[in-house]
Amino acid sequence: MTKPVLAIVGRPNVGKSTIFNRIVGERISIVEDIPGVTRDRIYSSADWLTHEFNIIDTGGIDIGDEPFLEQIRQQAEIAIDEADVIVFLVNGREGVTSADEEVAKILYKAKKPVVLAVNKIDNPEMRQQIYDFYSLGFGEPFPISGSHGLGLGDLLDEAAKSFPKHDELKYDDDVIKFSLIGRPNVGKSSLVNAILGEDRVIVSDLAGTTRDAIDSQLAYNGNKYVIIDTAGMRKKGKVYETTEKYSVLRALRAIERSDVVLVVIDGEEGIIEQDMKIAGYAHDAGRAIVVVVNKWDAVEKDEKTMKLFEKNIRDHFKFLDYAPIVFLSALTKKRIHTLIPMINTASENHARRVETSVLNDVIMDAVAMNPTPTDKGRRLRIYYATQVAVKPPTFVIFVNEPELMHFSYERFLENRIRDAFGFEGTPIKIFARERK
Repeated sequence: MTKPVLAIVGRPNVGKSTIFNRIVGERISIVEDIPGVTRDRIYSSADWLTHEFNIIDTGGIDIGDEPFLEQIRQQAEIAIDEADVIVFLVNGREGVTSADEEVAKILYKAKKPVVLAVNKIDNPEMRQQIYDFYSLGFGEPFPISGSHGLGLGDLLDEAAKSFPKHDELKYDDDVIKFSLIGRPNVGKSSLVNAILGEDRVIVSDLAGTTRDAIDSQLAYNGNKYVIIDTAGMRKKGKVYETTEKYSVLRALRAIERSDVVLVVIDGEEGIIEQDMKIAGYAHDAGRAIVVVVNKWDAVEKDEKTMKLFEKNIRDHFKFLDYAPIVFLSALTKKRIHTLIPMINTASENHARRVETSVLNDVIMDAVAMNPTPTDKGRRLRIYYATQVAVKPPTFVIFVNEPELMHFSYERFLENRIRDAFGFEGTPIKIFARERK
């Protein structure tokens, strides 16, 4: 199910990142009392009561050296383009400013639901300060305090009223859905075309979600697939060409609907930080992953080049040590034939179940090989383990005291599970639970 998108829009230093962190429940965006300081993660998942949604902190969308008001305008336009509902955040202590009025003018044209939130109303005596904001023309202002977490429930209740119900295309269980993600110009579209043109039987092209993504159905060697292509950019111009973080917003929609995610890297240009950030979203979402190095035809090579590039990927993407790596060229179609078998393997492992008895044999052998850790005289005792979910494979290990399960020992157990069962291409999750 594609989640609705909530964007927080406003001039600098009104508390967008503080509100973002409050709603998400983690300290994801950098919070500092200096205008324009947000430079970290700008997109995350959140939930409120029965609603799950994605949230954008537009303060993190860096437009470079544009003039200050122009940056605000461009960031707001990106949010408008992506969001289903917009929270227009203002600073209650400073009153209505000319920059607030500029943002309001942009939002008037959005034709999307806008909820006006007046931040920094830290106590009831300050509530009279919200009335000036009626002049912005967005109805009743909601008084909130990001620093104290006040009023956010009412704000989210109001925003949730306008969340759309996205209609998804339904596919049979045996259809493998995969998407291609990566920063701009790594060759995602060329790779989609190469896959579809590689002696495949194209069934049809269908409109995907409520956005303008395209789902391409194909059949190959008796298997059925759907390629979830990221939505085309509906507005052209410098803002989207110069904002690499914009590619993250596009990637999230595709990741949500995928079984397998292809993280596409430009083999000619090499790895940059944005590649790691985009791959991190797919990993956090628990999707099966294949790393694809495209434009391999343009790389000057000798017999060591591929091994050195693979080592470079492993060094940079330590959290993707389970993901296979495919080197190919969408342009020449060289090594394209290696991609679909790797997608099949990742998909099968993503949905794989392990028998409880066999799993416990592996866990007990691991404990015998490397005894459980102790802390202040207390030793971790492992009683038994079971797999509780797939996509990704998720295991619960029942123990005497979960806090004794150090992350290094958890990693050791994960490695033993992988040694025994493979799970190439998929993350696995392990949770320690107290045996009741």
